[in-house]
Amino acid sequence: MFTKWLTGSSFKTAAVVVLGASLVFTSGCSLLPNEDNEEALPAIAPPQISKKPEYEVTTATLETKKTGIGKLISLQEETLYFTLDGKRLKELHIKVGQKVTAGQVIGSLDVDDMKKQLRSDKLQFSRDELQMKETLRKKDEMDPVEFELAKITFEEKRQKLVESQLEIDKAILKAPFSGTVVSMNVMKGDLIKAYDPVCIIADTGQLTAAAKMTADELQGISVGMPVVVDINGAGQVKGKIAQLPIQKDDGGNGEGGGGGNGGAGGNKPERPEDFLTVKLDKMPAGVTRGTPLSISIIMDRKENAIVIPPSALRSIGSRTYVQVIDENGKREVDVEVGQQTATQVEILKGLTPGQKVVGR
Repeated sequence: MFTKWLTGSSFKTAAVVVLGASLVFTSGCSLLPNEDNEEALPAIAPPQISKKPEYEVTTATLETKKTGIGKLISLQEETLYFTLDGKRLKELHIKVGQKVTAGQVIGSLDVDDMKKQLRSDKLQFSRDELQMKETLRKKDEMDPVEFELAKITFEEKRQKLVESQLEIDKAILKAPFSGTVVSMNVMKGDLIKAYDPVCIIADTGQLTAAAKMTADELQGISVGMPVVVDINGAGQVKGKIAQLPIQKDDGGNGEGGGGGNGGAGGNKPERPEDFLTVKLDKMPAGVTRGTPLSISIIMDRKENAIVIPPSALRSIGSRTYVQVIDENGKREVDVEVGQQTATQVEILKGLTPGQKVVGR
């Protein structure tokens, strides 16, 4: 009986001691400062080696082109000008957009002073003519040399009248053919310089695509080559080169052309023969002279050409090669190159369609 009680009492005592110790430990821990949470470090991924791009060898229609910027012009157009210098524009009978007929007067210069002088010269010539008749009656009595000199003097005066009239006639400007006034450079009352452009008359029913190109740009281009013309607002139209520009000697005097502005400086008028012109398969409706356009001249065209991207082509010295990849890995293959564009390179020898090549 005593032993059992003691054992039960001892158990209770032990429980009290454990409980007390637990409370002390718990309260002691609550009095300690909180430790910083340990920072979680991100996992470091090993660096990956970038894989070079791979391209399939394909076939395509390959075209080598030259491009020129131009506009629609008329096959029959002419820049008109006066050849009389230093006179005021007295009359102007046209405006832009007006239709004119061949021979119609465009404008005239003020040459009243020249007309007045010509009338005076004609009166004097009438007197000279009477005197010449008297000289002819006395021919047998005159020294032969003196008589010939009198005849020469009389003919010189006659020729002067003719030349004066020709100069006055230059004051009238007429339309060389029927057409439309497409531009004007002068106003009534302006002081006119010889050969400076007055207006442009064009037959707007004969429009064609045209571009100005330098001699270097024209290298390799010939009449008959196919072209694609992109006309602003009208889309693309196919055609062929109809005419190459006539090469001019800049040191010439302007004779023989529609401009012929001689000493007028850099104000030379444009002529159809100054352009590369194109015969279009079909002229779009609604287009007008002067509409901007671009002309793509197809210098070379090949269908079913074997092609790769330029980035897959490699070269060392005179060697040109590619890296071909297949089930056995990579290997170098020498190739022969044909046409090249900005996006494709033609392979003449060394590759077949379906193979894969490695880019850079």
